[in-house]
Amino acid sequence: MRRARKMTHSREGAFLPLIPFVHSGPRSFQLQDVFSLENEDSEDGTTLIDKKDNVFVMSNKKSKYPVLQVDLRLISDLVVVIVSAAIGGIIFSCLGQPIIVGYLLAGSLIGPGGLKFISEMVQVETFAQFGVIFLLFALGLEFSITKLRVVGAVAVFGGFLQIVIFMFLSGVTAMLCGAELSDGVFVGSFLSMSSTAVVVKFLAERNSTSSLHGQITVGTLILQDCAVGLLFALLPVLGGSSGLLHGMISMGKLLLVLSMYLTAASFLSWSFVPRFLKLMIQISSQTNELYQLAAVAFCLLSAWCSDKLGLSLELGSFVAGVMISTTDFAQHTLDQVEPIRNLFAALFLASIGMLIHVHFLWNHVDILLASVIMVVVVKTTVTALVIKTFGYGIRTSFHVGVLLAQIGEFAFVLLSRASTLNLVEGKMYLLLLGTTALSLVTTPLLFKLIPNVMNLGVLLQWFPPETAPNEEKVSMIEAHNRVL
Repeated sequence: MRRARKMTHSREGAFLPLIPFVHSGPRSFQLQDVFSLENEDSEDGTTLIDKKDNVFVMSNKKSKYPVLQVDLRLISDLVVVIVSAAIGGIIFSCLGQPIIVGYLLAGSLIGPGGLKFISEMVQVETFAQFGVIFLLFALGLEFSITKLRVVGAVAVFGGFLQIVIFMFLSGVTAMLCGAELSDGVFVGSFLSMSSTAVVVKFLAERNSTSSLHGQITVGTLILQDCAVGLLFALLPVLGGSSGLLHGMISMGKLLLVLSMYLTAASFLSWSFVPRFLKLMIQISSQTNELYQLAAVAFCLLSAWCSDKLGLSLELGSFVAGVMISTTDFAQHTLDQVEPIRNLFAALFLASIGMLIHVHFLWNHVDILLASVIMVVVVKTTVTALVIKTFGYGIRTSFHVGVLLAQIGEFAFVLLSRASTLNLVEGKMYLLLLGTTALSLVTTPLLFKLIPNVMNLGVLLQWFPPETAPNEEKVSMIEAHNRVL
């Protein structure tokens, strides 16, 4: 940025600081006297002289005029990520595998742990955060408030129960192994998180978002996203940097802010949003460009407000989608946002892949595979038991358990924060990081096996056969009757 130093101009041409010069005689006003460029090419740099003969010397001589600055490194990195993700997605699509795996592996190959095409990931990761925002926004657009009421109990209370159970189990295990209780509680909260982006992407590809297991899964994921803020408030308590009372007060404030935010969103969803969208439809009757821009702006504004209130960007974007889903413009909005969502979702998943260090995974593949298998088995079992406790069938409970059997991408954020608080150090940090990364890579493959596992369960008489009345419909009706 240019900086000016105020000086005065004498008749001998010297610069005399802070001594204003006054002409002895009258002088007619001329336009060039307001600001005139003098000594433009002199060694002292560009000078500006106003009508009072005050001289301003420009300290930056690179350009006389404002110049558009371009970050070529960011452009280059984005090109590498997008092209790599496209190639990975095409290859895995041709192989009949989930394209999510292609995105993740493409990111791991070009990242710091692979071929090092991208060494500085801060800008790319920041840009890729829009992927999560638009994924949650599209999810909110497809979400049904009526169905949410049906699965609300299991999503909210069941989701919290899962987090508490994981904290308890990990805390007890840590104490039995001679570790600190706080370390175990953190690992439990870490393991309780599931991947919203990966699971939502899978459900969207299978058109299963509106199914019973899809609604329960999505509701639980949203609850986990809300709980991330509470877990952040809990981390300083576990790290010993703040007292228990201070931590409880922070969590109470966060819950109060959350309730106020949701109340305001509920009010706007029937008072403002329908009128606003109707106006945008009328204005953009010739082209959808303005409506698309307005929808994206509404999503980003809601996410920004949520983040400023201490909640999360993801929660705000999801709430924005839910607000629009209550109107008649939900499908039209989804059609406009879907291409943007797909682009940024691929960018986000590739950026997650860049956190995977191929060399580290290869050297510790035995330990990491054992850890991932244990995580999948324990999370599937605990989640299925919790869902079954709320009266749902074994097929639905198991399906939800498998869908939530991975460690989510928000665990990276929790792990980074815990590292700064000295909650985890050294090998434990690398183990949790590698387990999370490998869990995300293997999750799409695990999802691919769900139909086969279901068929095996029918053969072993674990699940009711497919020819029986649709369990999901029966469970949905029973759950709806319980709500009524």
